[in-house]
Amino acid sequence: MSMDRRELLVHGVVGGAALLAAQSIATAGPDAKAKSSPKPGSHAPVSLPFKPAALAGISEKMITSHHDKNYAGAVKNLNKVETDLAALKSDAPGYTVAGLREKELTYFNSMVLHEHYFANLGGNGKRSGALETRLGSELGAAVWEAQFRATAGALGGGSGWVVLALTMHDGGLRIGQSTNHTQALASGAPLLVLDMYEHAYAIDYGADHATYIEAFFKNIAWDAVEARYDRALKAYAALA
Repeated sequence: MSMDRRELLVHGVVGGAALLAAQSIATAGPDAKAKSSPKPGSHAPVSLPFKPAALAGISEKMITSHHDKNYAGAVKNLNKVETDLAALKSDAPGYTVAGLREKELTYFNSMVLHEHYFANLGGNGKRSGALETRLGSELGAAVWEAQFRATAGALGGGSGWVVLALTMHDGGLRIGQSTNHTQALASGAPLLVLDMYEHAYAIDYGADHATYIEAFFKNIAWDAVEARYDRALKAYAALA
């Protein structure tokens, strides 16, 4: 994985269509002009930013299957959908266009959220920094984590995502859930992302999603989360 791509994953503010403006600001830097979005149908999976066997409580088999099958599959399907959209004629039926646009959103968001999820793993779970301080002062260090865990637990046995985000609407911090790849906080810049689809834990834990949530917290790369927060604040300041 190139350093530019790694920097985007760790520091960038990446989200759905509602965050395109914020994304361009948040990832801007000295070499911003050299970066460009992939052409439709040319997305490539990003390698794991850590050694698959390095996680505590999440096996190499589990994380590799998740990355190589579920995430890479979403990228592959996004490329196919984008190619089909690019080939549409102006007289294409509305239901065809609508169906492809829905699938495009599904696979794009799946790709982005998976990349955030993998990029905020590989650490030791120890928290520090400006975001940790703010979470503690505004919500309470134990309270926000309890709320995040409870949201994840509510999705156990089903599917979805839990996202701690900074909203570009008012600069506030919010914990949200997505029970579908097409559901997300409007203008929410993802800071901490947890995949609660069963494909993220079933190989290791079966239906025991609670133990998986515990393992997730032990492996958070908090420096990556703090870096996202810093870039999100700069993006919000530029938009305000």
